[in-house]
Amino acid sequence: MALVNPHGGGSLKPLLLTGEELIAETKRAHSFPMVAVSSREKGDLIMLGIGGFTPLEGFMTHADWQGVCDGMTLTNGLFWPIPITLSTDKSAADAIPTGSEITLVDPDDQSILATMMVTEKYSIDKAHECATVFGTTDLEHPGVKMVMEQGEVNLAGPVKVLSQGGFPQKYGPLFMTPKETRALFDELGWSKVAAFQTRNPMHRSHEYLAKVAIEVCDGVLIHSLLGNLKPGDIPAEVRTHAIIELTKHYFVPKTIAQAGYPLDMRYAGPREALLHALFRQNYGCSHLIVGRDHAGVGSYYGPFDAHHIFDQIPKGALETQPLKIDWTFWCYKCGGMASARTCPHGDEHRLLLSGTKLRKMLSEGADVPAEFSRPEVLTVLRAYYAGLADNEKVEVKLTGHSAR
Repeated sequence: MALVNPHGGGSLKPLLLTGEELIAETKRAHSFPMVAVSSREKGDLIMLGIGGFTPLEGFMTHADWQGVCDGMTLTNGLFWPIPITLSTDKSAADAIPTGSEITLVDPDDQSILATMMVTEKYSIDKAHECATVFGTTDLEHPGVKMVMEQGEVNLAGPVKVLSQGGFPQKYGPLFMTPKETRALFDELGWSKVAAFQTRNPMHRSHEYLAKVAIEVCDGVLIHSLLGNLKPGDIPAEVRTHAIIELTKHYFVPKTIAQAGYPLDMRYAGPREALLHALFRQNYGCSHLIVGRDHAGVGSYYGPFDAHHIFDQIPKGALETQPLKIDWTFWCYKCGGMASARTCPHGDEHRLLLSGTKLRKMLSEGADVPAEFSRPEVLTVLRAYYAGLADNEKVEVKLTGHSAR
């Protein structure tokens, strides 16, 4: 069997230039007005470059923004759940004529990331975007805060991507493009592949979810977010090291692959679960593991809202399908990991596991039950928190995507 098709039914559409085209466009880029992008926009731009957002050709027009907010479709009818937009302040936008070209630069070091033909400038109702995408306009929600703080004017148009923003240099073989993950799956003989989305180190519940998926798929891609998180979350380097230790000791070889992708979290709950499935289709994954409170934050979403939203989208909108898994926990009476569908016992027998709870225990130096996390994982995480306490940086070696 073949891997799932890229989104839109065609082939991958990476917008990153190479060779002579890259050299020539980089030279041209120095002559255009420069616009610094935000961290979120940088991640989106790199995903456009590597084909993760196939088949988009650039940042969305007002009509596409409206269609995505209100009906999760582009003007051409293609399913898309979250706007991919670029914004700037009004004074900068006023100085950019429609039909002109600009250069997009990294917000940190001002290095050139891409060029863009500006086909449209428009303002949006930010509160409307927040209400439709996040289901709230509460500024305490980190995604809402991000949208409300962005520039007043959106710029639309196709892009030519000139850089991968330092991700390959920082993360080495862990940073994989959709073309590379597809090649890896072919090499392993996988066609039915489940993606496991993570922004946390994997505790016993995550391990259980991945192993359930292995039972029904050829393998699992543990796909770690490499972009920005909210304060208090554990950095990608540490998460990756912990996952390497977990898979080395507790998974059958060649059932797990690990890679990372360059986006920031939006914390959009159900809508973000759909985006996760969409771009995992581009990476070659036929399924997305969707557990409790997928891509959620605080109490803004119900624990299984991300399950339900997949039942509300049109049939055929996505080839990648959800693997919906119920609330998971350690049951002392069962003597192992279980879910609400498999365990008949009451809450008094259950140890509920969560990344938030694990981070709290580790940051406070509390004992972590063996039923919560594997000892090899805890060793890595305790070293990280000890380094924080000593104001030291923890260095870890990334060994990349070798399948286990």
